[in-house]
Amino acid sequence: MEVKTETNSSSMQPKPSKQTGWRIWWSLLRPHTLTAAFVPVFIGTTYAMHVEGISKINLPLFLSMLLACLLIQAATNMFNEYFDYKRGLDHEGSVGIGGAIVRDGIQPKTVLNLAFGFFGIAILLGVYICMSSSWWLAAIGLICMAVAYLYTGGPIPIAYTPFGELTAGLFMGVIIIGISFFIQTGTVTSEVILLSIPNAILIGAILLANNIRDLDGDKENGRKTLAILVGRNNAISVLASMFIISYIWTIALIIVGIASPWMLVVFLSVPKAFKATKGFIGKSIPMEMAPAMVATAKTNTIFGFLMGIGLLLGYFL
Repeated sequence: MEVKTETNSSSMQPKPSKQTGWRIWWSLLRPHTLTAAFVPVFIGTTYAMHVEGISKINLPLFLSMLLACLLIQAATNMFNEYFDYKRGLDHEGSVGIGGAIVRDGIQPKTVLNLAFGFFGIAILLGVYICMSSSWWLAAIGLICMAVAYLYTGGPIPIAYTPFGELTAGLFMGVIIIGISFFIQTGTVTSEVILLSIPNAILIGAILLANNIRDLDGDKENGRKTLAILVGRNNAISVLASMFIISYIWTIALIIVGIASPWMLVVFLSVPKAFKATKGFIGKSIPMEMAPAMVATAKTNTIFGFLMGIGLLLGYFL
């Protein structure tokens, strides 16, 4: 998931290092984005527990799925770093990037190879998951990895189109939650798909918030993101609507009996969603919108974590 500003670079040579040691590699992972991989696995697994009981939960499968998703997310971030550098979109002052290439002097090829290495480990974990559940997951997993690569790679990167939000929400929300549920229960139900929608919407909201912040730079670089197509003010309205729909959807889940009233705990994240929306209003400078971008990502994290907690409370209480 991208969390940065893309503008044309004045030089294609890496800048001198500003960090040292492990901090360079840690920043390259963009750790603030990794919760977007953790939360869906957590939700899918806790709902499986809610349906099947705690005794049915396979801990090694849960941990393998979690690690595979974290590796794919980190690899996606590295592909973003590599391809945006190659296209001249990142420079030393870019906001939200890992900066390993343009600020810390890491060779682009090293970043690319590391990303493919993470993919390789994820594939090995996927083999174990498939052996323990179904080989049909291999096809789904390969599609997910292809999308992760094509998000900023390929001739027409998904991130440069109006479909970034939808793609991220579908794959990181619906599909990951569905797989996490499937490997524990052996099935995918309409209930778990419906349960995944709020998280999918909020993952899409992170991408939309990123594109609102980066709107001017993206427009200069020829991108056609949703924020560019509808305009800044309308995009902020869409973002607010996405937050509202997520909370209304949660109430509907309780009404139809998919979730218990304990799920209302997700409303503790409302102040963060309000802060995110308010933080974009009347602003156009990327650095001024950075706190709103962070608040949007935190809304997804807090909402998703609380959803999982609500499922656990509904099961145990």
